[in-house]
Formats: sequence, C-alpha cells, structure tokens
Amino acid sequence: MGHHHGHDHHHHHFDETREGNKKGLIIALLITAGIMILEFVGGLITNSLALLSDSGHMLSDASSLALSLVAIWFANRPSSANKTYGYYRFEILAALFNGVTLFIIAGFIIYEAYGRFLEPPTVASGMMMGIAVVGLLANLLSAWSLFRKGDVKDNVNLKSAYLHVLGDALGSVGAIVAGVLMLVFEWYAADPIISVIVALLILKSAWGVLQQSIHILMEGTPLTLNHAEVKTILENIEGVKNVHDLHIWTITSGLDSLSCHLLVADESNEQEILQQAIDTIREHCKIEHTTIQIEKSCLVHGDMKV
Repeated sequence: MGHHHGHDHHHHHFDETREGNKKGLIIALLITAGIMILEFVGGLITNSLALLSDSGHMLSDASSLALSLVAIWFANRPSSANKTYGYYRFEILAALFNGVTLFIIAGFIIYEAYGRFLEPPTVASGMMMGIAVVGLLANLLSAWSLFRKGDVKDNVNLKSAYLHVLGDALGSVGAIVAGVLMLVFEWYAADPIISVIVALLILKSAWGVLQQSIHILMEGTPLTLNHAEVKTILENIEGVKNVHDLHIWTITSGLDSLSCHLLVADESNEQEILQQAIDTIREHCKIEHTTIQIEKSCLVHGDMKV
C-alpha cells in the first residue's frame, strides 16, 4: 500500500522562491557583464594582472549566472513519461559545472601570477585602483540583488552563482590593495601575490559547491536531516514494529523526497498509521513528497540491494 502526498501551499512557496532566484540572477548578470568589459579593457590599458584575472573571473561569473538562469528555465519544464521528476536536476548540474570552472580560473590565475612574480611588470596603479573600485561596487550590488531576491542559503545553484559574485568582490578588493601597495611603495610584486590570495579564496568556495553538488547527485541524505533520527521518529509511531528501506534524497535545492517501508502490527489500522507517518514527516522533516509502503507480517519481499 503506497501513498504519495503533495501540498499546493508548499509548491506556491517553492515557485515564489524560484521566481525571486530568477530576478536576482538577471540583475546580477547584467551588472557582471558590464563590469567584466570595463575591467578587461582597464587591465589591458594598465597592464594589471589583478584586473585582468578579475575580468577573467567575471567572464566565468557571467557564464555561471547565465547557466544558472538557463537551469532555472530548464527546471520549470513539466515532467514527462521518461523524466518523471522533471528537469530540476539540471540546476545541480549547473552548480557542479560552476564549481569546476571556479577551480580552472583559480588555477589559471596562479599560473599567470607565478610568471609575473619572477619578473614583476610595471602597472598603472592609479587607474587600476579606480576601475577596481567600480568593479567592487558593482559586485556588491550583484551580491545584494542575489541575496535579497534569491535563496543563496539553501539553493545550491544560486549559492554557486552567489559565490562567483563574492569571489569577484574579493578580486576587486585584492586589486585595490595591490594598487595601493604599488602606488605608495612601487612594490609591483603585490599584483601577482594578491592575485594568488584571491585565487585560493575562490578555491575554498568552489570546493564547498562541488561537495554539495556531488552529494545531491549521489542521492545523499539532505544535510539538514539525520537518517537515524528520521527512522527513530517513524518507529515511535504507535503500531509500527519496524522501519526499513528508508531513503531520503534531494531532487533539487528546496525539494526533498522520502520513501520507506513500515512493518506494522497485524491488528493495527494501517490507514491511520500511514496518515500519522505522512504528517510526522511533513512536520519534522519538511518533506511533502513521501512514498510509504505499509506491510503486515504476512507480506514477504526479497532483500533490498540498497
């Protein structure tokens, strides 16, 4: 006996959040693309690696923001007979791709910085600082629009885009600090050194996004839930003798699923137990998408592989 349960209110909130995510991404994308062009041209004119690396990072950001937008559009497509969960997972694939591109960009910055550290070139630090300040303000505006309108805490797709933008802001801060050191002390090695520091900070963020994306793609239990605790909660329902084949996984950020088998006492009312289990999971785990199989002692099924 199986049961599938869903609620309009939950889906309305879910859709509202996604609409906010989309608006935040569009604003951030427009700002990022504009500043990317400014920093690239400025980096060529001033001969600053900090600016050029920041504009390269912003190119990846613009791409990642565009990819995150495409992922949201794709995820909104209806489910079909051969894609019964729809296209929500595309968002997780986009986040994974964004995490990988952050690693590549950081590696490129470190490689370039090594060459410049051996022979630091002269940099037009005053103009470089001016462009970096504009870049910083734009990045903070992008980050603010994503933070205000989107769900950067729980949505891994939005989080990866948000980290790209914050990485940009760090790059701009780095370029400003390098500019001050070069202007005051004529210490041109500051340009590659600060570029490397920014690259390492980008790597730290990228690692978190990669871990989270891979965990979801591997059908891992949501980080906010404890598998053993959920099992105990279900076993505490009166009439439930055993909980087995319990699986909890994430379809996309903010949309979790649960399936399990409940072995109940032969004399119990299985419909009452099923209703209680559905309500308990919704209340304690905030999961609406549940599939629960009720079993009595006369039912026999083979061992599960997973």
